[in-house]
This record gives sequence, C-alpha cells and structure tokens, in this order.
Amino acid sequence: MAVLEVQGVSKTFGTGELAVQALKATSFSVEPGELAALLGPSGSGKSTLLLSISLILEPSAGRIVMNGQEVYNNGWTGIDVRRFRRENIGFIFQQHNLIPFLTANENVALVMQLNGASGRESARRARELLDYLEIGHRADSLPANLSGGEQQRVAIGRALANQPPLILADEPTAALDTGRGTKVMGLLRKIAKERGSAVITVTHDRRMIEGFDTVYYLDDGQLSTTASGAH
Repeated sequence: MAVLEVQGVSKTFGTGELAVQALKATSFSVEPGELAALLGPSGSGKSTLLLSISLILEPSAGRIVMNGQEVYNNGWTGIDVRRFRRENIGFIFQQHNLIPFLTANENVALVMQLNGASGRESARRARELLDYLEIGHRADSLPANLSGGEQQRVAIGRALANQPPLILADEPTAALDTGRGTKVMGLLRKIAKERGSAVITVTHDRRMIEGFDTVYYLDDGQLSTTASGAH
C-alpha cells in the first residue's frame, strides 16, 4: 500500500482575473521506503505542493490518501487534520526551527510528549534516535552550541520521533556546505531503507539527489517524472 497517493491535486490562489494556478492537476504516489526528490526552480510550485501534501494548505481540488486514509477529496474529509498530521508526517525544515532553550534530547522528546508519551519514555526514545543519527554525544547540548549539520541531525530526529510513515524535507541541505549536505542526504537514504518511511525531499541542488529512487520535476505548477539522476 502506498504511503501517499496524490490524485489530480491543484491549487489556485485568488479569483477571477487575479487567479493564479500555482499547482496544476498533479498525481503521483510514494511507497514505503521510497526516497523521492522534488526539483524545480523558484516559483515552480514546490512549496505549494509540499504544503498541500503536508495538510497545511488546503488544495483547490483533487484527492489525497495517506497511509490508507482518505484525508482530502475536493475538501477535507472530516478527520482531525492536526492530530493526523502529527501522527503520520515528520517535517524537516531548512532552518531547523529547534527550540533554543531546550537541549537536543529535549527538542526530540517534546514531539513524543505532545503525542502522549511519558517524560521518561520520550527521553529514552529521543536518546536512541540521536544515537541512531550519530549525534547522541551531543544530546545535552543546546542548539546554539551545535554546528549547522548537528542541528539538522537533531531536526531529523525530531521528524522521526513519532515514527511517521511519511517524512517531508524542505530544502534540508540549503544552509549546509556540500560535505555536510551530502551526509544529511545519506541519512535520509538510510532512514528510508532501514525504517521503511517514505521520504520526499524538496531541493534545487541536483548534486544532492544521487541514489534517490524517483525524481519529480515541477515547472510552472506542472509535475513530470524522470528516472533517478536523469536531470
């Protein structure tokens, strides 16, 4: 079963003569363990598509099925969108967005506590995740004392905290040099293969998509697919 099915999803901003179709009828699916890249120039609709499939932005039309649950069909289907998003989607942002007064471990544990885990259990699982991401030795450090690459690893740990079937990464290497960026992309490949999560990464850097299973290209709101590495 696909983790994500997007069928004819479109998004129009404004009405009448001022209407702008940011996303044209878009269809694709992502399987468990699949690593997909979303490429495209600035203004191509990448952010609109990512916000739509992350259930933050309501599309104008189409259908979205996630983890077997229909969440959108020309309108929300009545689910608790915030709760569903929290339980099924992990986000990795370009700017990390870590809480500055919490340690690395506390940043990851907080997400589990919001989902009902106890303080002790969430702290233990957070440490396991940080160890998995090879940053356990920095678990008690505040974000300000971490390098950019280390902060991004903590952000990845936070995205994995609730074991979501879908991970969405928005330009996760944009603030990193090539070496650190390559390592972060390697971690995303590891997560997809070892944990079976579907990972969709938005990027403008073609160097960062080596080893991806699928490459989607978005231009002027229109999605096309290419074989991995073909662009």
